[in-house]
Amino acid sequence: MTEIVVTAPARLHFGMLDPAGLGARRFGGCGVAVEAPRVVVAVRSAARQDVHAAGWQTERAAEFARRARAAFGYPDGVEVEVREAIPPHVGLGSGTKLGLAIALGVAELAGVPADPQQLADATGRGARSSVGCWTFAAPGLVVEAGVHADGSISPLVARHLMPERWRCVLVLPLDAEGLSGEAEERFFDRLRERPAGEPSVSRLLLSALLPGLVTGDIEEFGAALSALQREIGSMFAAQQGGVFHPRAAPVVEALGRLGVGAVGQSSWGPAVYGIVDGPERAAEVAERLRAAVGPDTDVRMVDFDRTGARVARARSGWAAA
Repeated sequence: MTEIVVTAPARLHFGMLDPAGLGARRFGGCGVAVEAPRVVVAVRSAARQDVHAAGWQTERAAEFARRARAAFGYPDGVEVEVREAIPPHVGLGSGTKLGLAIALGVAELAGVPADPQQLADATGRGARSSVGCWTFAAPGLVVEAGVHADGSISPLVARHLMPERWRCVLVLPLDAEGLSGEAEERFFDRLRERPAGEPSVSRLLLSALLPGLVTGDIEEFGAALSALQREIGSMFAAQQGGVFHPRAAPVVEALGRLGVGAVGQSSWGPAVYGIVDGPERAAEVAERLRAAVGPDTDVRMVDFDRTGARVARARSGWAAA
């Protein structure tokens, strides 16, 4: 029996353009995917008329499969095995990537072509940030414009591949989580009721970060990214206990002491990233950072995603349902 195997990369969220909703479109933002961690799911048809999930995050996976099965009109049962998962609630887009990967697998079973909007609709993702949807679809740093109230995902307005030499030092403080769920909803409701002054995020993005990216100027890119992070972090400071998550702040400072200019916290954190020019420099920074932050922090050097989500068909080794 054939199974559909979908692999999708984690994403880094660099920041929102208008989290308070001062303009016609709310949220918006930019970000990029990294090759690891990633989600790997195997999806296959089942003789019984229900949904079964195995492996990591089974309850979440089963719910995504049920929604996708209904959305794409698949008449048979579905079995999902989550072989690899992105850690949840650390700022790497775990829910979106898991949901879209499962939905794509079910769409493939059903023989239904599915674009990012259809995958988001099938899983209930992309209501605020669409960075995860667009980095699922293809590689590169993406900019999305923000959402209206009609339920559509935010339109993609720019995509640029990361320079081949650039690498990411990804840092995950262990046993810590960022804001999510109902607490996140309440924060954004309060932010809209009492918006802060409009940040200069759009100016930084258009006049410095993107030019630094397309010209391969890591210093220009890094200065813009760090400034953008401070602008966004100041809006979220009252909720998360500072410009950065309490577990992320010392890592950001440590990367700065190591001379890394392009540093930030992904979404609500506590995941932190440092972007450098060259794998040799990334390996050096990662090694020195491990000594500085101690054993309760996962430090890894990763490349940026160069492919987007991948789909493969393989012979299933599972027993027949």
